[in-house]
Amino acid sequence: MTIDTPIPGPVRDLVGYNGNPPKVTWPGNARIAISLVVNYEEGSELAIGDGDPRTERGYHEAPYYPWPAGERDLASESMYEYGSRAGFWRLMDIFDELDVKSTFYACAVALERNRDAAREIRARGHDVISHGYRWEDVTLLTREEERDHIAKAIASIEETTGERPVGWYCRYGPSVNTRELVVEEGGFTYDCDAYNDDLPYWTTVHGKKHLVIPYDIVANDGGFAAGLLGPPREFEEHLRYDFDRLYKEGETYPKMMSIGLHMRLVGHPARAQALANFIAYAKSFPGVWFARRGEIAQHWYENHA
Repeated sequence: MTIDTPIPGPVRDLVGYNGNPPKVTWPGNARIAISLVVNYEEGSELAIGDGDPRTERGYHEAPYYPWPAGERDLASESMYEYGSRAGFWRLMDIFDELDVKSTFYACAVALERNRDAAREIRARGHDVISHGYRWEDVTLLTREEERDHIAKAIASIEETTGERPVGWYCRYGPSVNTRELVVEEGGFTYDCDAYNDDLPYWTTVHGKKHLVIPYDIVANDGGFAAGLLGPPREFEEHLRYDFDRLYKEGETYPKMMSIGLHMRLVGHPARAQALANFIAYAKSFPGVWFARRGEIAQHWYENHA
């Protein structure tokens, strides 16, 4: 198959490491690097109460059904509020109890609306990467609008957390312009806008080497919102199966495991306990490195450039 007309955006790579992944040397000769990722979106989603044309009515507990145009969905709004009011603090306490650190994919506006939480993330040793100015579909923006939103997100997160973000991740997926804009901006050392590998990898953007640390939509509590997960034990079991396979492979070729979390989903008590059970399970094995995204990026630059 040939494509005569160039198309915008990254060139698809269906080969990757081609069955020969690098012999990764994680700190302490770990077999597996586990990246806990908390998506901090609550308060930046679409909401008529915030002046938007509609309310975000997905990715929470209630099934989607028709809703009168222009009317606020207060139930939906409150389900999002649960994440920042209760789920956030529960997850932070679990991370403290089990002595693990995580990465927050943070929407700038969400942190602006809960400044105590924004400060607490850094204070407890977690890192923050930009999840956009708002929790928005960047494919709906023009190139210049997206550039402007990236700049606004940087300034906002630096102000609320005290530190400039150096990693980037869009809502669900990037536009054809995102990676170019992230590289052109100059202050980002990596992005996470891909789901195509179990390890970081280098790509090239306009002749410049750029690091991608893939994310995971499968080892992700989003299954609760999509109806793909039932009782919390199913989530815990899935994470264990993921870990067991990657840990076995890691004896020869160390791997990375990304776990996607949302405060309004896994932050509920039963689900949070399932997450805690998995973390304790993984910690019972030798050679496991719970790493922040920034640490993984730094390690890759220093050891696998």
